Amino acid sequence: MSPEEFRASVAEDAPRTGVSVPLAALWWDAKGDWARAHALVDELETVEGMAVHAYLHRKEGSTSNAEYWYERAGRKFHRPTLDAEWAALIQGLLSGAENLEQRRNFYVEVSGWPDLRRKC
Repeated sequence: MSPEEFRASVAEDAPRTGVSVPLAALWWDAKGDWARAHALVDELETVEGMAVHAYLHRKEGSTSNAEYWYERAGRKFHRPTLDAEWAALIQGLLSGAENLEQRRNFYVEVSGWPDLRRKC
């Protein structure tokens, strides 16, 4: 999915199936449901989840809480605007998901292992 497709999906009733939890949180944030977005990443102990958590607290206006989560995510900078940070998070999360899918496909092809994802 491209960032443009992700932005367009915000017009739908729910995040698309298969998006990561941090992406789903950003989707709910774009819909104006900060509480639902925050609930998704509140206890998510991944770098991506912590980065989205930091962004959400920055948006909320809780600077000290945002700084804590930026630190946990290994980030020491802020985007010039919230919109720019949202867009950068989307871009990074989507490119990470795309790279993961490419690595999985490569391992399946090279190893000859069965692709169990298709059976689930």
